[in-house]
Amino acid sequence: MSADSKAPPTQVRPGSSGMNLRERKKERTRRTIRTEAFRLFREQGYAETTVEQIAAAADISPSTFFRYFPSKEQVVLVDDLDPILIRALEEQPPELTPLEAFKRAAIATFHSMNSDEFAFEQERVRLVNTIPELHGVLIYELQRTVEMTAELVARRTGRATESLEVRAFAGAMIGALTTVFDNGQLDLERMVQILDFMQAGMPL
Repeated sequence: MSADSKAPPTQVRPGSSGMNLRERKKERTRRTIRTEAFRLFREQGYAETTVEQIAAAADISPSTFFRYFPSKEQVVLVDDLDPILIRALEEQPPELTPLEAFKRAAIATFHSMNSDEFAFEQERVRLVNTIPELHGVLIYELQRTVEMTAELVARRTGRATESLEVRAFAGAMIGALTTVFDNGQLDLERMVQILDFMQAGMPL
């Protein structure tokens, strides 16, 4: 992949145009909450920022905040790319290996983002990897991602989600991909490199 894969072209995310007025309003409120929260985290620190402050900055009540996010942690941890990636994966030809299908889905997902969405995800990844208070919650999130991946792989291969092979594959792939974020960056080129390395049998 070329270096410019780190900066996807401006495009509209798949499915966004299909929202009705109410859904668009809810999505704007949800994004405003996250944008204001990230700004406050930058300016005064994660631990020092309260839900009440985030709600005030987003011009909503704390009770409205909790209708969108169950906790302050989830404002950072929720990954909006999950449904995009799942949809892109399901669109891949069935004859592809799981790793190749995931690689193509990842590329499609990156290129579904416009520049603002890409910048937002970059900041989210940086926050996830630099806020000490989130490290404990990350263990749960990692397990959730492995479970989601196992379900997707099982669906593509016709195997049981609980099978040893499926779970080992999901755990290995997600474990390997965590190295993408070692530098706190969302890097498609690095992700593709890791998936290619795995597909080659991880030769050293």
